[in-house]
Amino acid sequence: MPRSASAAITSRRCTAAAIAAGLIVALGGCVSYPPGRDFPKSESEAARLGPDSFLVAPFADSLRSHSSESGFRILPVGVDGLLLRLELIERARKSLDLQYYIFRYDESGVLIANALVRAAQRGVRVRILVDDGETVAGDEQLAALAGQTNIAIRVFNPWRYRGHNRLLRGTEFVFRRTRLDYRMHNKLFVVDGVIAVFGGRNIGDQYFQVDPESQFADDDMFAIGAAIDRLARTFDHYWSSELAVPAQALAHRRRAAATRSPVLSTPHTVPEKAESAGANFTDKLRAGEPLAAILSGGAPLVWAHAEVACDSPDKARVAEGVSVGSLMYEPIANAIAQTQSELTLVTPYLIPTASELRLLEDRLIQHRRVRILTNSLESAPDLVAQAGYTHYRVPLLRHGAQLFEVRARLESVRGSGQSRKISRYGKYALHAKLMVFDRSSLYVGSMNFDQRSIRLNTEVGLIIQSPELAEQTARRFEAMTQPQSSYSVTLQQADPRAEPRLNWSTVEAGHPVSYSVEPARSAWQRLKVRLLSLLPLDREL
Repeated sequence: MPRSASAAITSRRCTAAAIAAGLIVALGGCVSYPPGRDFPKSESEAARLGPDSFLVAPFADSLRSHSSESGFRILPVGVDGLLLRLELIERARKSLDLQYYIFRYDESGVLIANALVRAAQRGVRVRILVDDGETVAGDEQLAALAGQTNIAIRVFNPWRYRGHNRLLRGTEFVFRRTRLDYRMHNKLFVVDGVIAVFGGRNIGDQYFQVDPESQFADDDMFAIGAAIDRLARTFDHYWSSELAVPAQALAHRRRAAATRSPVLSTPHTVPEKAESAGANFTDKLRAGEPLAAILSGGAPLVWAHAEVACDSPDKARVAEGVSVGSLMYEPIANAIAQTQSELTLVTPYLIPTASELRLLEDRLIQHRRVRILTNSLESAPDLVAQAGYTHYRVPLLRHGAQLFEVRARLESVRGSGQSRKISRYGKYALHAKLMVFDRSSLYVGSMNFDQRSIRLNTEVGLIIQSPELAEQTARRFEAMTQPQSSYSVTLQQADPRAEPRLNWSTVEAGHPVSYSVEPARSAWQRLKVRLLSLLPLDREL
């Protein structure tokens, strides 16, 4: 096609898209509440099985002797996170509640969705609450399951426009920014009201570390005991929120019927990516692992007191003092402030608010050890967030923080959560959100150490009073920050009158290497981040 004809067609398409976007905005008026808010919603609450129920029975003695505590087990391996969810869905008897920021309808997402359909067919009530902030083409197939017997799906704070054209979504965002910038970032999976899985993982191939194109290192926490009822109630609060809109209210019935997906797999279907990732997926699936070891006691739980830290679904109004509710950041800030010797922080995005930065600097001034692991430029999944992070490296290092950035290509997979086979693609990135306080307690949840998590996202997690789990997490930090896996970032300042320069030290092919120019995938990637860092976007990151 001649260049002029192609340009004319492109211009017409853009004009039509802009007109359509304007119509969407005009039809929406100046309304700030989500579409479908008035759609009828049935009331429901978290289920609670008795102490002799199928899933609780293996832990009956421990639950009696630890009546005020919860039992925990960390699962850092991505494939294990997928297997654990599939196995728990197959064993559920009464209810399954899923709350996620992202639910990709890729290979892993389809496996989980089909398992949920099978559970619903045998009488299990399934409730799925997903955010609408980062949906991509294909994800809407999950919503098409809504209305099937025993399956209810709600979308948190949805766009009016239901397609995936970036111009249309972007235009709506500009005119509805105050509402659409507010997102539900929670990750929670509750089975029969008695077992929960929480942490930083969304649903999708990259989060389970089986996608050659992208792997996100993260953690799941298996939990049972006293904290579960509180976690289950947080799900109820979001489920009944005015921002949680039934999926049926957002899609034309004929379109929903056309995209409805049949059950495509059996409990023993082997996904191609998971099998080829080199993590023994088939062997574990046949053995019922990792759940079988947890239920049998072969993988023992750690029992400890825990505090649920969760934002209310109407977080913005709570922060303004308009309504009563909880805020995630308050207990986290208290735990940081009370640190006496060492703070260990793992976060994919490091763009602290002024109060967070003061908390860290105060710890350093008081001679507390502060160690931080985040993404490097070459591993960064979000260049805008990476640009924001560049503003905070020098201030933290000047105060004495130890700063590490994970590499995209690992020479050691120890602590990485994935196999050497999948790591060879060099597409590794950090997604975990962990904090260890004095090696006596830890935080696990969905909150990044960034301004978006404080101001614009809702989050959920637990602060667990366990030296054993804290030590496990600190050891994983040390494995992930070994020089074969990360860069140690330091300040180089030969002349005190000059601006300090950063240095990145690592080990490659067994040899120490030092870079004075930031390692990147390309010079263009490095330039983009430099340009983005000039924009005042930190409050959005």
